[in-house]
Amino acid sequence: MVASAEIVQQVSRLREQLQKASYAYYVLDHPIMEDSVYDRLYRQLQDLENQYPDLIVPESPTQRVGDKLAERFTSVEHRVPLYSLENAFNLAEFRQWQERWMRACNASDTPPNSPEYICELKIDGSALALTYENGILVRGATRGNGTIGEDITPNVKTIRSIPLRLTGEVIPERVEVRGEAFLSLEVFACLNQERTEAGEAPFANPRNGAAGTLRQLDPRIVASRRLDFFAYTLHLPETSTLPRSQWEALEWLSEWGFKVNPNRTCCPSLAAVEQYYRRWEMERHQLPYLTDGVVVKLNDLALQTQLGFTQKFPRWAIALKYPAEELPTVVKSVTVQVGRTGALTPVAELEPIQLAGTTVKRATLHNGDRIAQLDLCIGDTAIVRKAGEIIPEVVRVLPELRPPGASRYEMPTVCPECNAPVVKLETEAVTRCINRACPAILRGALIHAVGRDALDIDGLGEKLAAQMVEQQLLRSLPDLYELTINDLMKLDRMGEKSAQKLVEAIAASKTRPWHCILYAIGIRHVGAVNAKLLCEAFPSIEQLAQATEKELESVKGIGSEMSAAIVQWFQQPENQTLMQRLQALGLSLSATPSTPVIAATSLTGKTFVLTGTLPSLTRSQAKTRIEAAGGKVTNSISSKTHYLVVGDNPGSKLTQAQQLNITQLTQAQLLDLLEGNPY
Repeated sequence: MVASAEIVQQVSRLREQLQKASYAYYVLDHPIMEDSVYDRLYRQLQDLENQYPDLIVPESPTQRVGDKLAERFTSVEHRVPLYSLENAFNLAEFRQWQERWMRACNASDTPPNSPEYICELKIDGSALALTYENGILVRGATRGNGTIGEDITPNVKTIRSIPLRLTGEVIPERVEVRGEAFLSLEVFACLNQERTEAGEAPFANPRNGAAGTLRQLDPRIVASRRLDFFAYTLHLPETSTLPRSQWEALEWLSEWGFKVNPNRTCCPSLAAVEQYYRRWEMERHQLPYLTDGVVVKLNDLALQTQLGFTQKFPRWAIALKYPAEELPTVVKSVTVQVGRTGALTPVAELEPIQLAGTTVKRATLHNGDRIAQLDLCIGDTAIVRKAGEIIPEVVRVLPELRPPGASRYEMPTVCPECNAPVVKLETEAVTRCINRACPAILRGALIHAVGRDALDIDGLGEKLAAQMVEQQLLRSLPDLYELTINDLMKLDRMGEKSAQKLVEAIAASKTRPWHCILYAIGIRHVGAVNAKLLCEAFPSIEQLAQATEKELESVKGIGSEMSAAIVQWFQQPENQTLMQRLQALGLSLSATPSTPVIAATSLTGKTFVLTGTLPSLTRSQAKTRIEAAGGKVTNSISSKTHYLVVGDNPGSKLTQAQQLNITQLTQAQLLDLLEGNPY
């Protein structure tokens, strides 16, 4: 049925009225109409859109809550990385930060005269990246690892304080808005009460509640939990008109319809920042949401650009954290965990306490030296805090409350996992197991190696890795590639079909790039980012293995500790054998692709969409291979899509592709296409 001009106008007017009402209620906290009136107008719009489906647009208020479950969240790459913030845990560390960025400015001969700072309360929630095109929200993504996040657009659309369409006189063609989704304390309390009454485990704190809510597969559940959102920055293309300051950027966000923190302020000096920090240290407890500190940014965006970033943090911003809560509790016992590098970490088992919004039953004791400094006895009353309000740690003990006859705790002399003797070097505080066959070391190494930033083997989790080690199916990483379906069927809950899928997923991981394999082998101190830098500087395993410490340290971001660890690792015969085995098994240990040359350009100009679960490739693996061959992977079907790759349990994209006569491929057909065989 075709809508008349009068109906089109009525629908447009209803949307405008509802959007204004939502903005007034959720952003301004100043309702302009009764709930009953809003509900009546909403129903009118809903009825008209049902009658005239062609009038439905993504930014309509009726489209906030989806009806279908997500098949699975898709990984998306952030156009601009979401960097973490460096933390300052006291005013002295904050002043040191100022000295560092001012030295960087002096080095460029353009030091600022009187820098201004923007202070905002640091919200205890979950970061989101929102993309708008021509004023319409087209994507909402989680922070993820800062480079790769998850597309959770249907869930983001349920958050009422996030506009589906930007308002204002000047709307950019494209903009990315960053901010924090969070649960207010009132909503958090109600949500936990509902979960308790329903027999479900309550959320530990509002931050966990927000993160868990955003990753729900059903948008209706997300909508019911009433998440809120504060926007705090924006990113525009360089060709656009850009704001000149952080304060101006916040004003732009407010004009576009976002809620920005009302307690933000512009400080003309470091003294004013410290005054703001001290004021909110007490007043923050009166806020309707949790905050654990103050985010301080240089106001001048040109100065921000000049200062740039370190490997992890922006140089022009810092999180000035408030002191963590500290509470006393009794140490009931000490257990020891063994990590993938053999490090023994003692953990205090505690009488449970509520600390910074969570129930704490265990706290790290770091190492044997730390235990000696604490003079810890079993049964001691210890003061516990959260380091960075994340990891519980024992700060000190109260010897005056020590029970009679309490014995001091001594670190074990043998590994609690394999009973091999442990060692402690004079240069390290850590006690280590050096038995390479230790189940804990093998288990930890395997879990690390199959992770998303490493080999990215879908379906191989911690429980399965533990079984493989326990049943002695592998003693080193190369053994993974020699597992058969029969080997895997010996494991609990592993049928023939599951075993087949896992074997295929393991085989598919051989195509992972050189830097992912370098990260997977687990050299001490080498993280995912550093692995990539090293592989850019040393494009093959032979070049890296022969590099000297001086050559390694010439790479930006590689320090003396890491360079020494790399050289030492490659000097060990067993590690040389390991790399030879991986190379013989077909893993790529160089930046030169091992796939045929024809695959490098065979898909140039072709657009792909993925749906469902592929038999042996994760979505990120499939995307990497398509893009390496010159293709492009998008998240939505359109008339410009060339191929839809279909796995198990496909979603609505399959129906859309059928309606548009788009070619559908199985995984096997995709692999053929990658090898240059046309479809």
